[in-house]
Amino acid sequence: MTHDEELQKKYNFPLTLVKELILEFNPDVICGEVHPLSWELYLNESEPAGVLGETQNEYPRLIFPLCEEKDIEFVPVNWFEEDVFEEGPFDRYDSEVKKILESELHRWNDKQLLICNKATIPFNSFEYDAVTKNMYDWLHTINCDVQNIVWNARHYIMTGRVKQTIRKHTGKRILCIHGADHNYWYYESLMKEKDVQVIYPLR
Repeated sequence: MTHDEELQKKYNFPLTLVKELILEFNPDVICGEVHPLSWELYLNESEPAGVLGETQNEYPRLIFPLCEEKDIEFVPVNWFEEDVFEEGPFDRYDSEVKKILESELHRWNDKQLLICNKATIPFNSFEYDAVTKNMYDWLHTINCDVQNIVWNARHYIMTGRVKQTIRKHTGKRILCIHGADHNYWYYESLMKEKDVQVIYPLR
């Protein structure tokens, strides 16, 4: 996914396509980039905005209702802790260096967008993932402390929750939905699992 509605429009990735892909895959379970507390709040209060600052519009607008309609089990797998996610990757640098680093990050983002729409499904290709992995490797050289928390630790927990779901639902079709920058990490992690068929991209 891209969570940005403007990018969804610009790169031809509307929620109607997301719905089409979900129905085509026909999952028994969806693992989504939603914090468990957000999911709990949604269940208890039908709060579309969730909690802890999550703003992914595709979940309350499409995925949650579709899961209810099609009797698909939803498993929230996101992780973050607000108090340790406050520092940005460039915050420890002075203003001049920070400006240079921000410009470099914009160049990485431009590289991603240049190839994001060349696949059958936008933002879902090994070419996009290669650029993305290189970008986060670069960010790790800039501030490894921040990246180890907000990216690496987060992914170990997210994919750990996916693996728990796989073990709980042996033989079931499980669809992982998350921001496209997570694709490469999910793929590398899940490909190591025995007796699991990883289908990526979906088309």
